Amino acid sequence: MDKSSQVLDLAAVEKYLRLHLREFKGPLDAKKFETGQSNPTFLLNTPSRNYVLRRKPTGVLLKSAHAVEREFRVQKALSETNVPVATMLHLCEDNAVIGSSFYIMDHVNGRNFVEPTLTKLDHDSRRLVINEMARILAELHKVDIDLVGLSDYGPSGNYFERQLARWSKQYLLTQTQPIVAMDQLMSLLQTQMPADDGQRSLVHGDYRIDNMIFQHNGTSCQALLDWELSTIGHPYADLAAVIMQWQMPPGQEGRGLAGVDRKELGLPTDQQFIDTYCEYRGLKVIENFKFYLAFSFFRMAAILQGVLKRAVEGNASNPGHAQKLGEFVPVFAQKGLETLVK
Repeated sequence: MDKSSQVLDLAAVEKYLRLHLREFKGPLDAKKFETGQSNPTFLLNTPSRNYVLRRKPTGVLLKSAHAVEREFRVQKALSETNVPVATMLHLCEDNAVIGSSFYIMDHVNGRNFVEPTLTKLDHDSRRLVINEMARILAELHKVDIDLVGLSDYGPSGNYFERQLARWSKQYLLTQTQPIVAMDQLMSLLQTQMPADDGQRSLVHGDYRIDNMIFQHNGTSCQALLDWELSTIGHPYADLAAVIMQWQMPPGQEGRGLAGVDRKELGLPTDQQFIDTYCEYRGLKVIENFKFYLAFSFFRMAAILQGVLKRAVEGNASNPGHAQKLGEFVPVFAQKGLETLVK
């Protein structure tokens, strides 16, 4: 297995940061985060402050994948908006330093919730955290992309048509075994695609509670992380992705809410979350939501297929976890198919 992207040449990193970060003072040590399947991410410790380094993995990469340069750009652009992001400090595109491009950002001190069940919180806090999820998502979709310099961050045209073509191609390139449900889902999505309604906004692409950092002793979001899949697209894609995740079983692997008594825990129903989001955005109703939900299942299946392929080839950030994630590919495909044919 190629482990070069799983460790850091600390001497090289420290030498580079001394030259490019005015406030940087060593000595430096690093610890790799267990999360961050796609782009290896490290906590950098120094006597005065902590940083986070996020890099591309090594090995042969699919075109447009692992674009840390885009992650850096979008978060920097959002720094003056109502969307909370970590402070971007430096982007290095010189592969000679550590073997790949990377960027440095501020370490956001807060707490992270792996699962939406939020079992460590009380009833009211759970409600407030999930409400914050809806609020931040609405704020993201209200960002004026022209004003923040992101109008060229993604192509124009029908977002779902574009994304279906992209992820179908990526899935076929990384396929490890035939999945009939996935083939059927790709075909049905093509034939049932709604007309473009003209909505065009910044989309996160992987909007989940485990990609958010919250206050240690509160329910406000301090930073939205992991922007690798962000682009200019249709806002309902992000919203549907949240609902999709909640259809999965609870626990470390599924990280969903299937079978959970949400009312008892203080968690909203799917429709209540959608309604809250619509209220924050000033929308009345979302038509044909089942298409957007089915598309989200398809897209996640394609993404996880890529994670599985990297595990098979020895390039996954966490190979064991990547193999487990790969087992969900047929599950997501089947759920997407069932959503469309209801």
